[in-house]
Amino acid sequence: MAAKDPLWSVFNPPPELQRVLSLSPRVHVAGQTEELFDLACGGPDGEFLEVAFDLPDGKRFVEAEVARARNGIVVNYIEPYMRRRDPDTMVVADDLPTDKPRFAGQYGCPFTDLRQQSLDWLGQQELAIFAFRTGWEKLGAEALAVAPASAAFFPLGLALLQGILPLNEIPPDFSPSVIIYVAPLFRHTFFGGKQVVVHNRRDAVYEMFAYNLYPGPSAKKGVYGSLIQLGEKQGWVAAHCSGVQVVTPYDNVVMIMHEGASGGGKSEMLEQPHRMPDGQLLKGTNLITGEKRYVEIPRTCDLHPVCDDIALCHTAIQKDDGRLWIVDAEEGWFVRVNHIREYGTDPELEKLTAQPTRPLLFLNIDSVPGSRALIWEHIEDQPGVRCPNPRVIIPRAVVPDIVNEPVSVDVRSFGIRTPPCTLENPSYGIIGLFHVLPPALAWLWRLVAPRGYANPSIVETEQMSSEGVGSYWPFAAGRMVNQANLLLDQIQQTPRTRYILVPNQHIGAWEVGFMPQWLARDYLARRGSAKFKDDQIAPARCPLLGYAIRAMRIEGTRVSSWFLEVHTQPEVGEEGYDKGAAILRDFFHQYLTPYLEPDLSALGRRIIECCLADGSVADFDDLLGKPV
Repeated sequence: MAAKDPLWSVFNPPPELQRVLSLSPRVHVAGQTEELFDLACGGPDGEFLEVAFDLPDGKRFVEAEVARARNGIVVNYIEPYMRRRDPDTMVVADDLPTDKPRFAGQYGCPFTDLRQQSLDWLGQQELAIFAFRTGWEKLGAEALAVAPASAAFFPLGLALLQGILPLNEIPPDFSPSVIIYVAPLFRHTFFGGKQVVVHNRRDAVYEMFAYNLYPGPSAKKGVYGSLIQLGEKQGWVAAHCSGVQVVTPYDNVVMIMHEGASGGGKSEMLEQPHRMPDGQLLKGTNLITGEKRYVEIPRTCDLHPVCDDIALCHTAIQKDDGRLWIVDAEEGWFVRVNHIREYGTDPELEKLTAQPTRPLLFLNIDSVPGSRALIWEHIEDQPGVRCPNPRVIIPRAVVPDIVNEPVSVDVRSFGIRTPPCTLENPSYGIIGLFHVLPPALAWLWRLVAPRGYANPSIVETEQMSSEGVGSYWPFAAGRMVNQANLLLDQIQQTPRTRYILVPNQHIGAWEVGFMPQWLARDYLARRGSAKFKDDQIAPARCPLLGYAIRAMRIEGTRVSSWFLEVHTQPEVGEEGYDKGAAILRDFFHQYLTPYLEPDLSALGRRIIECCLADGSVADFDDLLGKPV
């Protein structure tokens, strides 16, 4: 590189980006996250910064406030709407096959004009730029992020989530095939205040234009979308899941992969169970009678986290052993802490975030410059109403006992937020503590992927809707049927990985929080797997729930049948259960029908048609095998 070349030329940016960087009055080229931490507060000595933009009408709009705390940077958005992800953020600008809304159809004009306006606006700003790689090692893509320096907290969050390439490690042939452009001004001038991320799949570059500063739809899920697209081209899946190696007190190791929509318990699967002051675990509270049920587990299993939200199921890491192999696709975790409402709820996470070995980024946490950001101090959306989506970005490097290599999956669980269910108010909250699923049903659950009850992570528009195929559909730019086929192929090729379904929040009339998945995790680890004999499980009353557990003991304590088969609860009964099953049946029928495309695999068509014909559990067993 010649001495006269600007520092950013090391990234080999495409000509359009070169022009933007050349026009910018100043470009901050970052090779370390520490540089972005300082820039996020306006400089090394900055303690507080308003992130604001001047609109064409002369008004000034403040997007967020950034404060430097003793343990990191704290970002608070002015609008409550901006404190969580809008599920309808993605718009596709290109002409490649897609089931998502297209820009031209949504806004009545081609994207080319707004794209050029966005690039022109960025060329007038002081900018921050850095390079990273998506995915794991070299199984993803080389990428760049470009944002206004005044909103440097956004590239900071992206760097913590995806990593940052030191400038001295940029290879001479670096060729970015993913570029994120951050242009928040246009949220107000073009999109009416809405969160929008435009995905533009060009021949050589997957472009994302992020028109808002909440990192969920772009820095987090936007990058995920580029991985999904890459996997679709190459024949592998980027799964929406957490993963944990569970080590029992007797050194038995079981690997659990937990999938589901936002709020489905992915991060919680990596946590120890929350204990009462006397050390007991509160199994549940009856919402009708007020009765509480407890369980005592003197020592729970040790947890070795693998991933928190995105895993590569890349063909390069699969082995011919009948199990699915996964590896973390991220360098940092976007951890929701709405359930941490007071000191002592989760001592390990509280200590990790209050006294981290390196600074963290906090979102929607109530803090002031110079204080210590505490994850139970949530900002309020309005007086007396806590924001439901407080977050902290935690680099993998600071997580204890982290697993950095690919691992094989023994149990693949699916989580769903369930509402209370009673005879008087029936709902789909009829799922027992956990159910064992035949592979065919496991596939169907990943197609409908219920968003679930009272989702804290996103802006909700209805009580129950589908997150879509794999629970990652909101982030994918292609076609649903392609991902459905990939997921089914994956399940067929990994017959030794078994499947369970786990609720959270409620089991019938009992409020349970995330205790079902914590108990299921410890129970399955202690017994060695989710392999059951025929006399240990029975077809659930609702066929969509696969098999119910007939009896269950944890550390010698029997789990009541009320928590295993919801129709045995007196507050629900068979009538209330069946009404809830009908709600679930209608939901499956509504969201499975769109998959019946001509290019759906023949086996996939038979499985969906079996469901639409109200097939039995045995019918699903016949299609793709039994869960034994």
